[in-house]
Amino acid sequence: MKFIRNLDDLPEQLRHGVLAVGNFDGVHLGHARIVKRLVSRASELGSPAVAFTFDPPPASILRPHHVPPPLAWTERKAELLGRLGVDAVIAYPINEAFLELADRDFFDQIVRDRLQARAMVEGTNFFFGRDRKGNVQRLQAFSSEVGMTLDVVEPLEIDGRIVSSSRIRELVAAGRLDQANSMLTQPYRIRGEVVRGAGRGTELGFPTANLEQIDTLLPGWGIYAGRALVDGTLWPAAISIGPNPTFDESRLKVEAFLVGYNGSLCGRNIELDFLARLRDIERFNSAEALVAQLNRDVAATRKVVDSG
Repeated sequence: MKFIRNLDDLPEQLRHGVLAVGNFDGVHLGHARIVKRLVSRASELGSPAVAFTFDPPPASILRPHHVPPPLAWTERKAELLGRLGVDAVIAYPINEAFLELADRDFFDQIVRDRLQARAMVEGTNFFFGRDRKGNVQRLQAFSSEVGMTLDVVEPLEIDGRIVSSSRIRELVAAGRLDQANSMLTQPYRIRGEVVRGAGRGTELGFPTANLEQIDTLLPGWGIYAGRALVDGTLWPAAISIGPNPTFDESRLKVEAFLVGYNGSLCGRNIELDFLARLRDIERFNSAEALVAQLNRDVAATRKVVDSG
């Protein structure tokens, strides 16, 4: 899978492809349904399957003070889309001038002139162009004029509700990772830089990696079973999000104890998968009581990871 940020770098073999345009935030099962049709149409036509997204997302420019945190960073989206079978992901850099393009101008300049797409696949709620005036009906009309085909994919419903990035965002923020993961193509993941902490975990026998510079949505407060990705290797990880009331700390922290890992991670970037929520943040009456609970958390984490 090729990852491209500049259309000037687009290889000739990726032109004349089948195209899907969207934010693809989180790359959930609804997106997977679109990509499945995209890959199928591309195979039928003998053309590349190309996913086109935006970096940064349009909302971060249009509504910078009201945009919600994303569910995935751009490279993660590309990785997840690649797992679904696309041949290329284009993360197009946008600015205010780009967002002023009318829907027809976007179609003519990007879809036709730069990408020379043969066909498109979109969901029913696809909007594009200035003020989101373009929709699938207008896209169908534009496509028909130039002899392109457009497949419109119906949304996916689970439990009577449409699977959407906004719905998953609500579940992640509430700490309901089991439900969020059931709608994602891969377990929910964050990334961050490991910074030096107070060292209490080491004193208790549970040295933790303290993460900062996290650029995606944080799950709600709680203790989670998960995995940490370090240099291409996944380690079971007991993850805490929230303050540490046992030591009268009120600042929100993201800490992970990597089960079986030895060595310093300070200054390095790692990624954390969230598999299951184990319990609430609690205050313990003593360090001994906390250590006993941490041992139970680690055992539960091992069990979750092994069963996954």
